Amino acid sequence: MRGDQRMSRAVVALVAVLFPALFLLACDAQELSGKLTIAGSTTVLPINQECANILMERNPDLRITVSGGGSGHGIKAVGAGDIDIGAASRDIKEEEWKRYPDLNPFVIAKDGVAIIVNTENDINELTTDEISKIFAGEIKNWKEVGGKDAEIRVITREVGSGTRETFEKFVMKPYGREMAVRASVKPSNGEVKATVATDRNAIGYISLGHVDESVKALKIDGVEPTVENVLSGRYPLSRNLYLITKGEPSPLEKAFIDFVLSTEGREIVEKLGFIPVTTPTPTASPSATQTSTPTPTPTPTPAATQPGYEAIFFAATVLFALFLVRRKR
Repeated sequence: MRGDQRMSRAVVALVAVLFPALFLLACDAQELSGKLTIAGSTTVLPINQECANILMERNPDLRITVSGGGSGHGIKAVGAGDIDIGAASRDIKEEEWKRYPDLNPFVIAKDGVAIIVNTENDINELTTDEISKIFAGEIKNWKEVGGKDAEIRVITREVGSGTRETFEKFVMKPYGREMAVRASVKPSNGEVKATVATDRNAIGYISLGHVDESVKALKIDGVEPTVENVLSGRYPLSRNLYLITKGEPSPLEKAFIDFVLSTEGREIVEKLGFIPVTTPTPTASPSATQTSTPTPTPTPTPAATQPGYEAIFFAATVLFALFLVRRKR
């Protein structure tokens, strides 16, 4: 009799402990619903679009609107509260931190910036100094760098583009040069690539993740723009890619970011030609004078690894087994 009483008390205690947890697990397993707006970097755009499409397919009551506009737009829009998540392919600037001190950036991937030319161009390699002179308008003909006698047509991105910010940081500013006034400005990686692909005398720069067989990516100072060289630090034009919230992310914002950082999300990042972060950590808002070295905060739990119905079923099975043992006694 005492054994049965002890068993009964054990079952009651276990139920008291497990049922609140089971209730929370059931809530986590529910479908996502609501609306989410994401805008900013066209470099990060394909990652956001792919992840949004998968999440909406799995959650019929979820609506995610994804658009570009450039890193500057994404940072400004999320800081002003006009959108839920901003996308950026560069670090947040000092003046942006001052204006929007509650920005909360999460590193979701790494990327390189590739210098591209038409596939019919004989040039395969340039030095950083030569590239700087070309985009500043000091070198105007391909024959000056060992190519054919043809005028170079320079293609650049708009002011506010994270890709342009990275390019200018590593290529133009070290030599004290400015972008040529005559350079043709394009609003996205895709348009730069399309222009260079159809103009044999053009040169531009795009995200490494956007490079394909339609254009030729040049070596810089003898180093190829590859994932391996970006990770090793040999390739000079590299950067972090960010998703940014205003303050702490809401449950829906966190669910999206967690999915991008999950195993499935990292596979999408890699498939699209970017470099997944091996230890996905959000970055805390640093002071305006420390934007280059943000302080990491605890790693979020990726949505793909959160417990769901499997855990609930296992716990229920344990409870049922205990019930059967008690009855036999």
